[in-house]
Amino acid sequence: MTTTRRVCIIGAGMAGLTALKNSLAHDLEAVAYERHSGVGGTWIYMERKEDENEEDVHSSMYCGLHTNLPKEVMGFPDYDFDTNIEESFIKSELVLEYLQNYSKHFKLSPFIKLEHEIVRVRPRNDGWEVTVHDLRNDRYFVEYFDFVFVCNGHFTTPMYPETKDLDKYRGNRLHSHLYRTPNILKGHTVLVVGGGPSAVDIVHHIYLHAAHIYLSHHLETAPRTEFMPNVTQKPDIQRFTEDGAIFTDGSSCAFSYVIFCTGYKYTFPFLSVDCGLSVDVNWVHPLYKHCLNINKPSMAIIGLPHQICPAQLFDLQVRFALAFFTGHKQLPSRTDMMAEMEADMEERWANGVSKRVAHKMGPKQFDYYDDLAVTAGITKLKPVVCKMMTACSRRYIFELDTYRQSRFRVVDDENFVRIA
Repeated sequence: MTTTRRVCIIGAGMAGLTALKNSLAHDLEAVAYERHSGVGGTWIYMERKEDENEEDVHSSMYCGLHTNLPKEVMGFPDYDFDTNIEESFIKSELVLEYLQNYSKHFKLSPFIKLEHEIVRVRPRNDGWEVTVHDLRNDRYFVEYFDFVFVCNGHFTTPMYPETKDLDKYRGNRLHSHLYRTPNILKGHTVLVVGGGPSAVDIVHHIYLHAAHIYLSHHLETAPRTEFMPNVTQKPDIQRFTEDGAIFTDGSSCAFSYVIFCTGYKYTFPFLSVDCGLSVDVNWVHPLYKHCLNINKPSMAIIGLPHQICPAQLFDLQVRFALAFFTGHKQLPSRTDMMAEMEADMEERWANGVSKRVAHKMGPKQFDYYDDLAVTAGITKLKPVVCKMMTACSRRYIFELDTYRQSRFRVVDDENFVRIA
């Protein structure tokens, strides 16, 4: 007699849903635990009270957000967005609806426990002991699993820069995690700190409301902002003052609001020390191919890489991990996995990558996708996905005023067309 192996999935956002769907497709007994009342993770818009602690706010979604990738690459490889949606760059509500429909299409609801929070995960014999808090009934219980997918996302715990004299600044401060609507900035002079998608997009979101905006960043090529006449770009901050900041070029300015678009910390408060993982700033290790826990390879962390195509990557990482969980492929030795990780990270450190962005992919993402697929012997991403990603690369910075007007249509697995 054989016992069906069990897999625990932590989170029912984009990564958790594909982990659940693929686990069930591999004939595993799977359960996804989600601490909130619905599926969708960071795509759920949550109002917040002005005095609410940032640690209590799960989603970073702000009102009116549109995707910065076209929907044609935003979906999973086995389930498309509604073809009746004409736009390629869509509202966040449509992404949430897509995830809800994905869950319905693959009949995932019976395997999702909403309002259940994972309290502790620790190794037990050859598997995992998982302590769960049933929030609705305020009840704790323990379950045992053979495998664990960690899909808790990484847009929850804000990261702030260590900038001199920040404590002296007396104005309002906010992390992008807590930003919701531009109304609170009406008439304010605002400093936005950061050069990533959220910083540039929030500048565009607020410029019609704020009196003036300063955008502080260290991008090698400056974003094009001349279509926003009240935006001035600045280099990195040298130090804060009581009413503003002095920048590394010696210039200064005063402002009444600062928004930090400075990223997030990877946190796994539910993992016990003996799970065998460490987080050094934002470098999670030791991981085989930024995914499998080398010390306990029956655990996979899904979604650490950034500057990637999210849903496609999550699905690929899950299928990669399942190839080893189910025994279809044999893992290399621990020594070989450690050696590969160390070589990869040495190359990253040598190229100036910091621990803060240790899992960044960017242009390396396409090699990474192929490597996962070839190593695990699984289906690769369709070439059209990679071609479209290349076509959209960093356009959110250099064509911010027009790039969301583009529309794409997938012709076949290899080709796409851009529609005027």
